[in-house]
Amino acid sequence: MAHTEKQSLTQNSAIVQKFTALMPGFLLCFVIGMSAKFISEHHGGPTILYALLMGMALNYLSTEGSCVAGIQFSAKSVLRFGIALLGARITIEQLMSLGITPIVLVLIGVPATIFFSYVLGRWLKLGKAQSILAGASVGICGASAALAVSAVLPEDKESEKNLIFTVICVTGLSTVAMILYPLLVPILGFSEAESGIFLGATIHDVAQVVGAGYMISDSVGDVATFTKLLRVAMLVPVVLVISIVVARQSGQKKKEGSSVALPGFLIAFVLVVLANSSGYVPPVITDAMVDLSRWCLIVAMVGLGMKASFKELAAMGWRPIVLMVTETVFLAALVTVGLYITR
Repeated sequence: MAHTEKQSLTQNSAIVQKFTALMPGFLLCFVIGMSAKFISEHHGGPTILYALLMGMALNYLSTEGSCVAGIQFSAKSVLRFGIALLGARITIEQLMSLGITPIVLVLIGVPATIFFSYVLGRWLKLGKAQSILAGASVGICGASAALAVSAVLPEDKESEKNLIFTVICVTGLSTVAMILYPLLVPILGFSEAESGIFLGATIHDVAQVVGAGYMISDSVGDVATFTKLLRVAMLVPVVLVISIVVARQSGQKKKEGSSVALPGFLIAFVLVVLANSSGYVPPVITDAMVDLSRWCLIVAMVGLGMKASFKELAAMGWRPIVLMVTETVFLAALVTVGLYITR
């Protein structure tokens, strides 16, 4: 009995020590995230980008000192928890209400963009992981997709730098698209429904899709948002396929009859979508999960920013920028042709 009590006290002590070690860095990331949110709400601009840049300005804190463990925790564990809660934005009923056209466009557009990015990345002599990361961020849902896919890609010394560069580029391109695409849809002769599908299927981040859609009209905004959520749902098959391919290529041998282990955050994402689709989760709970997911991603971006530097990003050169701009144009052209064909 005494031995059991002593063991329990030792475990509790270890938990307290770990909690104490994580708190300084985590609280620092949270406070900076609050600052980024305040600036975004009062002066405009994407919160995620502000969080990333403000974190990068404090890069030296991630190398030594009491904040290192908490910064690492924010950049990894908090990130994966936030991705799992993204499922609270989606219900199966919403996705099925869109009709066949946006579903077909998304099912074709997402893998086509990732494949195009992979091929173009090889031609530009960029790494496979960087090309896939860029393709997923453009094809699915911007920074959120980049964060989710990076969690299952093999890690190396370039991984975090590639992720941060991708997030900066895709957020910037998404903001440009939010401004330009509403001006483009009348020129292309799209109806309100087609305009919503185009915006939802081409703009990278959810917030910018909402901004562009409701800039035109409420009906366009509704269609654009639901189409975008369909792209967000593509996180599940894309991350699953990438995790299986990575596991096989890295030589992780499985016992006969066993399968490749799914990432825990991906399983949680699916469960949250199913729970949200059941109709038994009160709206107040769903809203709280969405808000918590947003805050987790903001805190994670601060942590990731602290682990990179402007000097390292500048050294990456022009090739990654060309890759992501070309992908963006490719996706817009593909969706445009698809909408004309399905008329």
